[in-house]
Amino acid sequence: MDRFHILTGGPGSGKSTLIDALEQVGYARSVEAGRGIIQQQVSIGGNALPWINPAAFADLMLTWEMRSYEIAQKTAGPVFFDRGVPDIAGYLQLNDLAIPSYVEKAIELYGYNRRVFIAPPWREIFSQDAERKQDFPEAVCTYEAMVSIYTKYGYQPVEIPQTTVEKRVEFVLSKIGEK
Repeated sequence: MDRFHILTGGPGSGKSTLIDALEQVGYARSVEAGRGIIQQQVSIGGNALPWINPAAFADLMLTWEMRSYEIAQKTAGPVFFDRGVPDIAGYLQLNDLAIPSYVEKAIELYGYNRRVFIAPPWREIFSQDAERKQDFPEAVCTYEAMVSIYTKYGYQPVEIPQTTVEKRVEFVLSKIGEK
């Protein structure tokens, strides 16, 4: 799906802020899986949390991302994804877990524009919170894992510049031919 655009990278690099800004100017978007799953699991006392059961957390993220993709198919025009199905393989790799065949099958079935926008680690805006427990070195490792995994699956990572949100929006839209 050429109109499906992924924004990925490490935690705390401005991805969600950028996607929020793209939504504010009229573009469809998905909601980040990781944060939503953590909030849901905490609220029900579940154990599919990255610090308790990373494999179960990955499975829930995969389900969330596939559902987001299916919902996006019902919309017209460009859609921006706050991470995508290949991020699950990156998460598993980052945690030294095997990438199951069903994750690879999902990556094959749920395709996106081959140009993937990746937000590099950005110490000046990085912060931790209740759902984001990773420290900055882990954010750097996550970024590196995403570059590696997206390249492995035939995507072309395009680094998002570290600048104002408005300029980041302009950059992304110019790269997809919208401005």
